[in-house]
Amino acid sequence: MKRIILIVIGLLTFGFSNAQQLETLIDEALKNSPEIQKFELQYSIASEKVNEVNTIPNTELGVGYFVSEPETRTGAQRFKVSAKQMMPWFGSITARENYVSSLADAKYEDIVIAKRKLLTSVSQSYYNLYANKAKQKVLVENIELLETYETLALTSLEVGKASAVDVLRLQMRQNELEQLKEVLAQQYLAEQTLLNKLLNRDKDIVVNVVEELTIPSETDLINTENLSLHPELIKYDKLYQSVEQSELLNQKESLPMIGFGLDYVNVDKRPNMDFSDNGKDIVMPMVSLSIPIFNNKYKSQTKQNELQQEEITLQKQERLNKLETVLDKAVNDRISARISYKTQTKNLKQANDAEEILIKSYETGTIDFNDVLDIQELQLKFQMNQIESVKTYYLQSTIINYLIS
Repeated sequence: MKRIILIVIGLLTFGFSNAQQLETLIDEALKNSPEIQKFELQYSIASEKVNEVNTIPNTELGVGYFVSEPETRTGAQRFKVSAKQMMPWFGSITARENYVSSLADAKYEDIVIAKRKLLTSVSQSYYNLYANKAKQKVLVENIELLETYETLALTSLEVGKASAVDVLRLQMRQNELEQLKEVLAQQYLAEQTLLNKLLNRDKDIVVNVVEELTIPSETDLINTENLSLHPELIKYDKLYQSVEQSELLNQKESLPMIGFGLDYVNVDKRPNMDFSDNGKDIVMPMVSLSIPIFNNKYKSQTKQNELQQEEITLQKQERLNKLETVLDKAVNDRISARISYKTQTKNLKQANDAEEILIKSYETGTIDFNDVLDIQELQLKFQMNQIESVKTYYLQSTIINYLIS
């Protein structure tokens, strides 16, 4: 788990000097998560069941009083006390312990899976916050840019080189961007609540995110063979092993049980008689054998175990196919994000060049504010798309890390 955290943190290569460490957030989430604590308790309960099954059947005790006392040669029988203890066949208790332990091992994988999912959720929420904050920053820059254009338009209006409509259009565009910024601010608060609740803390705690993220220039090598070691698949292996242990237990339970017992009968002395065994009590040790002659129950259980193993094998293959599909999609989406980022960077540079041309045109008095709005809209579009590409890259990276780390 620590290795996975380090891999995720390795993605954040810029701007952490003044930002809250993602690693700190992940550690806090793993420590405080009620879901993980729930799975840990379930695992503890499953492990404790080993002590529960490490038992033998109850000892049977019996007491009987002869209402009508039977007469024997040595005297009348008054009461009877008996004790009996059945013992399972050799190795049965060990088989039960192994079966319960195998179930606990499968339950442990739920903890590992939950931790991976929590780590992924925290990281994705963090990147969503980054993208939201970056977009707000871009909007502020564009609003300031439009204010500059509005000043130019007002100046041009005074000398008759622009119309009042140009000024109003610039102001309306500013209003739109202000509205979008306010909406993003509300979405930021909602995402911040989500992240804080993943950390099981107050929703109003401020989360500081990194100021800048860029897509690494080098492509990470992805070892898809690690997918076979994913805990979601390992859980199926352990479930399969638990069925094997269940069958071993079934075979043991189909064997006879041995019982040991002792009967004690109290005998009264015969009156007016004198002989050596007069009133001698009866002590009778006993050995019994419980044989499951009608064993259809155990044959049926064997068949059920065989079918369950086939089902688990198919479930594992089905899950592997889905994980491979998710991994392949994440890898391709991350490549697409890198391509999109490069394209948006190129387009943004060209839009900035066009903006400089427009500004220079103002010096000659030929500025067209319709073109100004068009270029500003393109700039904003490219900037937003660039941020989305960065976010997509890191979101897909968290999915890849969840699957193969």
